[in-house]
Amino acid sequence: MNADWIRADWPAPEHVVAGTTTRTGDIRKIAAEPRRLNQVHGATVLRSSDPVFKKGAPDADALISTEVNDVIAVRTADCLPVLLCSVAGEEIAAVHCGWRGLAADILANTINSMDTPAGELMAWFGPAISQQAFEVQDDVRDAFISKDESATACFTTNERGRYQADLYGLARLKLTRAGIENVYGGGLCTYSDPDRFYSYRREGSTGRMKSFIYRL
Repeated sequence: MNADWIRADWPAPEHVVAGTTTRTGDIRKIAAEPRRLNQVHGATVLRSSDPVFKKGAPDADALISTEVNDVIAVRTADCLPVLLCSVAGEEIAAVHCGWRGLAADILANTINSMDTPAGELMAWFGPAISQQAFEVQDDVRDAFISKDESATACFTTNERGRYQADLYGLARLKLTRAGIENVYGGGLCTYSDPDRFYSYRREGSTGRMKSFIYRL
């Protein structure tokens, strides 16, 4: 495994390059500089061909592309990066899933904005904070359970009377509801792996990893 980045472990076509930089990695050594988004923990989805990019980095948390050599990426340091790819590798997307955006259905919005049917998409989870390290309060739990009672299984009560939230599990549930069954990755905890990953909860002011995808 390259120390500077982690390649997505999914059955995407060979002409699709995807993965996540580590805290020692520089995306400019791996791929072209990606299009910039001003991530706001919302549910707005854009296409890379949108004219709004001519004015700078727009407010959005997901980006879709069908262009060759068009690098799209999201930045995270505990939030969950989700990369999407069609089975044929003709359409790709990068999604920033903080708990607010995830609760606001950023994943469903992205999938519904793509030309590829959900059943022909696959998803890959980059590194994010694990359930063991992600303590939340009632407002976070309620934001998910109020929309889907089955999300209850993604929260466990801790000794402080709060909850440990399974961000990976919540995202998987959202993907399943949207029609995507082929989900890969997950299991890498940003909080507990300081050698490889930035973590906002661990460090406060910190850098960001870039989870990226592009077509050759």
